[in-house]
Amino acid sequence: MTGSNPEEVFEMSMTTVGTRRERLQGRWLGLAALTISGLVLGLDITILVTALPTLSAKLNATTDQLQWMSAAYTLALAGFMLPAGVLGDRLGRKRMLLIGLATFGISSVIASQMTSANGLILMRVVMGFSGAIVLPLMQSMLPSMFDEDERQRAIGISGAGAFIGLPLGPLLAGWLLTHYDWGSIFLINAPVVVIGVIGVWFFVPESKDPKAKKLDWIGAILEVLGVTGIVYCIIEQPLRGWTDVQVFGPIAAGAVLVAAFVVWQLRARFPLIDLKLFKSARFSWATVAFTIVGFAMTGVLFILSPFLQIVQANDAQGTGIRLLPLIATMMVGAFSTDFFAKRLGTKVVVTGGMLGNAVGMFMLSRVGVDTGYGLVAAALAVTGLSIAFTMIPSLDAILGSLPAGETGAGSALTRTLQNIGSTFGVAIMGSILNGAYQAGLAGHLGGLPAQVQSAAQSSVAVAAAIARHLPSPLGAQLLRAAQDAYSQGMSEVMLVSAAMMVGGAILMALFLPARAPRESHAETLEMQVAS
Repeated sequence: MTGSNPEEVFEMSMTTVGTRRERLQGRWLGLAALTISGLVLGLDITILVTALPTLSAKLNATTDQLQWMSAAYTLALAGFMLPAGVLGDRLGRKRMLLIGLATFGISSVIASQMTSANGLILMRVVMGFSGAIVLPLMQSMLPSMFDEDERQRAIGISGAGAFIGLPLGPLLAGWLLTHYDWGSIFLINAPVVVIGVIGVWFFVPESKDPKAKKLDWIGAILEVLGVTGIVYCIIEQPLRGWTDVQVFGPIAAGAVLVAAFVVWQLRARFPLIDLKLFKSARFSWATVAFTIVGFAMTGVLFILSPFLQIVQANDAQGTGIRLLPLIATMMVGAFSTDFFAKRLGTKVVVTGGMLGNAVGMFMLSRVGVDTGYGLVAAALAVTGLSIAFTMIPSLDAILGSLPAGETGAGSALTRTLQNIGSTFGVAIMGSILNGAYQAGLAGHLGGLPAQVQSAAQSSVAVAAAIARHLPSPLGAQLLRAAQDAYSQGMSEVMLVSAAMMVGGAILMALFLPARAPRESHAETLEMQVAS
């Protein structure tokens, strides 16, 4: 700036700093908008599960259609997430986030008015696509809004929205279905989305890669088809088994396409995602931690809800209420993780969080049909706190490792891996549960027709429904046997999950770097302003 008037230089510097200060003043309101956006996505994953019996009656839906009302959302979410994150980096993260939120809200309203099961499935696909835009971008914007000292707290708050939405889903669904029509479980998204859109529009700054390159369409197609094939087979596996051609075929094709995607990314001039990110030990091992917890926790949540509702005879709303300790301690963890991570380092907090998860799951493995709620509440409290202590520092490490221009793509890559892990978690944990359930129930079905025996072994919900229509002694015996068998299966799942967490804790203790390099993206911006 040689030859410039010192007063002009000072005014320009103050204008730049003032503009940045104005932007940062609204960052907490922007964070609130992003948190609300995450909350509605978390709700939408579990709120439908509670409503499936109602939808079956109202829309005359078959079992396959009911399954795909949930699966269609998951399939679209997993397949489109990485391209959506890359588009956010190139076109503007705020712009894409607003498009995703608006599409999610509109498709939710349309879904609430559907009169056929297939129409609702179609809208669930659209909601999954829009969710794939929102989920990675709402987190990828945080590094541009918060410096390193505040970023982990911001991640904790925004992440808490999505995680809290999961156990809140059954609670909210139970209340809505008690007082309103089934469409209300989708219509409730609209006002929440409107609030999110307004908050993002006014308080979230635009950010994108200033050196955006040509979009890798070949890579995008390979990734979408590959991930979709893998997730599709996982969804179909519980109904058809791993050896069925409709399961084995898609997963084999998906694996080949994903391998082709990796090879293409290594050779492409402008790859969809820079795989050199995995050279960072902090990024790689934090992603492993994030995926392991997603694998175990999603399976646990979907297995624990039927236990509380069917085995321990609580209604949908009562089940949601009994999950509140999980929500409460997760919120405590979201606000306190930053304190411990700054003092102890990421390695210690994440490792401790995984060990805490192992303890919580071991406690849940001791729960049975006649166990009082006290043990369940204590286990959920330990688990909720441990989830926060594992996932929030992991996500902070991931985002802190990404170049400024690739936060959307990097966040989307991590979320895609976690989503695949979560889907595998539901399938594999479900297989363990079903195997133990069927083995435990097999010796208690004597005297029942073969068709009834087969139906009772399909799920504890079906067994409970059959028991209600049998004569009193026989029905009570079948119900108790089904409850005991499900409890045994859940115990095995929890022990497997606990072992996974211990293994993950060992990996993190050995390989996850304790702390990030000091210079952050926000600090770099400050240096540029100062210069």
